[in-house]
Amino acid sequence: MSRRIAPLNALRAFEAAARHLSFTKAAEELHVTPAAISHQIKALEDYCGAPLFRRMTRALLLTDQGQAALPALREGFDLMAAASQQMARPHDDHVLTVSAAPSIAAKWLVTRLERFRMKQPDIDVRLDTSDRLTDFDRDGVDLVIRYGGGNYPGLHVESLFPTAVFPVCSPDLLKGPRPLKEPNDLAGHTLLHVDWSSQQVTWPVWRMWLLAAGAEGVDAERGPRFNDAGLILQTAIAGQGVALAADVLAVDDLAAGRLVRPFELSVPVDFGYYIVCPREKAKNPKVAAFAAWLHEEADMTVSEPVTP
Repeated sequence: MSRRIAPLNALRAFEAAARHLSFTKAAEELHVTPAAISHQIKALEDYCGAPLFRRMTRALLLTDQGQAALPALREGFDLMAAASQQMARPHDDHVLTVSAAPSIAAKWLVTRLERFRMKQPDIDVRLDTSDRLTDFDRDGVDLVIRYGGGNYPGLHVESLFPTAVFPVCSPDLLKGPRPLKEPNDLAGHTLLHVDWSSQQVTWPVWRMWLLAAGAEGVDAERGPRFNDAGLILQTAIAGQGVALAADVLAVDDLAAGRLVRPFELSVPVDFGYYIVCPREKAKNPKVAAFAAWLHEEADMTVSEPVTP
């Protein structure tokens, strides 16, 4: 199909100048002179048969026609940039790029990856630990593991773990001058907090658990804060306080005796961990194999007793 498109260099000059509202800054970005930008803009205006900028004494403003064209043009250049990166990216059929939240990557995933390698020796996993929103095309990511409510519009989503939380601490805190025997005893200990939120998803807070436990006289707000759930577990292992832990993150430390549950009460929360990928990638053999393995490992983890 024949496409009628204005000269590409003129479109680039217009998009940069419209974004900066400055010919000088556009010239710096595109490594040309301001005169060259002005020349390209004039050529584009002649092509369109209408002015695209209002040239004021001390300002550069878009006309209505220029303003209307800018969003689609900007999106077009973004898509071309993504396509260029995709073409330049090495075609590694054996590499699977996975993005996972730092907490579940460190406390659950990496300790099990060797089992996937043994099961699928032809697939090399490249792990990126991040909580940020993923642009699958731009970032070259095949699959992500995210904590949230499972609402990821336009993407393929599979539930991996529901989540429940409970206090954990070093075994040393069960003895000593202020042993933890009942929830009210938390008043004599440091509470560790996760101060983190993403996409309106907030990590469970102490106030919720203390209310369910009927604990009184415990200040639910005091104590140090961390931006990663894995860090509070390491701090708890060091004996520096009591953490409110998600079951899946604490399971290995509990099994190894590095942490203990001082109380039996476990409180379910609305959020959990999910496998997320573009719909077209869900049937990719590498992605499907890794997702199936994740479910196998999740089932084994859930079946492991996490007892007080």
